[in-house]
Amino acid sequence: MLCMVLALSVGAATAAPRQTERSKQKLAAEQNRAEIAAKLAKLKSEVSRTEDAREDAADTLAESEEAISNANRQLHELAEEQVETNAKLARLTSEQTRLAGVVDAQKKQLATLLREQYVAGNEDRIKLLLSGDNPNRINRDLQLMAYVSQAQAKLLASLRVNLAKVESTQQKEQNAKDELDEIAQEERDQKAVLEKEKARRAALLGSLSKKLVAQRKEIGTLERDEQRMAGLVDKLSKLIKEQAEAAAAEKRRLEAVAAAKAKAKAEAAELAKARQAEKERLAREAAAKPGKPGKPVIPPTFKPDPIDADEPTVAQAEPKPDPNQAKAADIALAPAAPDGAFASLKGKLRAPVSGQVAAKFGAKRDGGPSWKGVFIKAPEGADVKAIAAGRVVFAAWMRGFGNLIIVDHGSEYLSIYGNNQSLLRRVGDAVKGGDPIAAAGNTGGGEDSGLYFELRHRGAAFNPATWVSF
Repeated sequence: MLCMVLALSVGAATAAPRQTERSKQKLAAEQNRAEIAAKLAKLKSEVSRTEDAREDAADTLAESEEAISNANRQLHELAEEQVETNAKLARLTSEQTRLAGVVDAQKKQLATLLREQYVAGNEDRIKLLLSGDNPNRINRDLQLMAYVSQAQAKLLASLRVNLAKVESTQQKEQNAKDELDEIAQEERDQKAVLEKEKARRAALLGSLSKKLVAQRKEIGTLERDEQRMAGLVDKLSKLIKEQAEAAAAEKRRLEAVAAAKAKAKAEAAELAKARQAEKERLAREAAAKPGKPGKPVIPPTFKPDPIDADEPTVAQAEPKPDPNQAKAADIALAPAAPDGAFASLKGKLRAPVSGQVAAKFGAKRDGGPSWKGVFIKAPEGADVKAIAAGRVVFAAWMRGFGNLIIVDHGSEYLSIYGNNQSLLRRVGDAVKGGDPIAAAGNTGGGEDSGLYFELRHRGAAFNPATWVSF
């Protein structure tokens, strides 16, 4: 009997291969990023459209440098996922062990009850009633049988629930193991890509080294780089402002929806209260009327108004898509930090990377334009950290600056990090001060490994040394 109960309680596990939850979430995230990536690609092409078609030696390196950055970012993300998934697997394994102990105890308890019932002869109620025994004893035995039946029913229900939990936990545990296998395979693939692209870049650098040195010293090249950065910042600032306005409008819309729902809920509660009061009033009136002897007075049932009956309650109403709802890509670059937060950190910010300042703000660059930021020498691969909380609004390769990442800190303040070997964050990511966002390098044709760093407010570059402790 116990075997039959357990067999009915547990469904057969399916061995068919299935997509992991991680894969589904990753696909959805990639789809969400596609639209904002298209917006930024268009913005970047508009910045470059004003330039002439003159070849830049560093452009030859763009593809391999972007590929190296992407591979390193993927490896960084996979490492974080691996830590989280291992922690999830440990929690699931612990829960599985606990549930197994509970189920085992419940099986033993159920077996004991069934055995005792069998030994007692499984006397049924009809036989007991017809036995002619003492009525008090019959009543007591019937109550005892009812208690035993209730206990068995509760135990069986609890056992079914726990067996279902065991099966669900096993599926989640297997999903976590499958995710770890996916991560391991992706890590192997990305490492292979990384090694291939590093070798390709090294070969390109060897053939372009003289040309890169010559172009770095051309005043025209430096001026075009500066104009390109100014154009990018200008267009980014406009896009951020548009998205901030869209985010504010979306916030107002959500607040209005929440207020409308709260109002509808309150009105529904008042309506229910009024109906209950009316029902009680009618019941009191019915009870006050003299009824026929020997027959209890039954209060009339309150029937709602036909008009009210047609109105859906808050719980019944099905949410419909709001045509005014903002798209994710239209608010992805909205500021993550509140206004005034960054300005309050003046003089308290830490350097984005550990190293020696090799070029200072305002100094002349090989007889050309002055530096709009600082260059900090640092080993290749050194952690580049966000100087304060904000949102990543640009993360891509750009001529003159290599792998470039820009963080918006609100109130029209931007921090700019160039020449990175790798970009570890994606556009739209919110970051905290001290979060690793890139790895130092010499992409974009740089001679020394390190980080080019700028601060801008309302598009204009200003001296980072007055804000950051180098």
